[in-house]
Amino acid sequence: MVMPKRCGTEDSQAEALIAQIRERAENLYRTRQLLCAESVVVTLNQALDGGLSEAQAVAVAAPFSAAMGDSGCICGALSGAVLACGLFLGDDQPHRNRKSMRRGARQLHDEFRAANGATCCRVLSGKGACDSQARFRRCGHFTANAAEMAARLVIEERPELIRSADHGFLRKMDSGVAVLVTRLLRSVGIKC
Repeated sequence: MVMPKRCGTEDSQAEALIAQIRERAENLYRTRQLLCAESVVVTLNQALDGGLSEAQAVAVAAPFSAAMGDSGCICGALSGAVLACGLFLGDDQPHRNRKSMRRGARQLHDEFRAANGATCCRVLSGKGACDSQARFRRCGHFTANAAEMAARLVIEERPELIRSADHGFLRKMDSGVAVLVTRLLRSVGIKC
């Protein structure tokens, strides 16, 4: 996908923002805080102020994670990318923007398939393969890739979102240890 021509500063801001979105979505997945679709939707929603709470973003995306509830069909990361694009391309007039949202979904589908060779989770992740760590790493790559594609499409259609991006959220990169400590504290009733 080709970004529209902009002045140098705006173009470099867009590319930096897209890279941050990619990295944050992958971090949320790789630290096992969120599943694939959840990581993509939560990251784009928070980064670009989609208007959903984190809980709402997770709730919308959760059924699409792990290939639509472990069905093995469409990749959860791709599903999350399509959901996030609908949130931003639909804006406050989704009935009026349906055609644009469908066009964006098709573009994401085709681009994801071209980049990764498939859209089916069973094919992409190698379900049934013995090495679950290798499968997990592949899914982290697909999550990052889908978040980048969605961010690129959203920013292309709505470049004004660059100015209001939540860079504090995007810069936060959690470690596995920090996530474990947070989970432990929450399990004993301490809010983090």
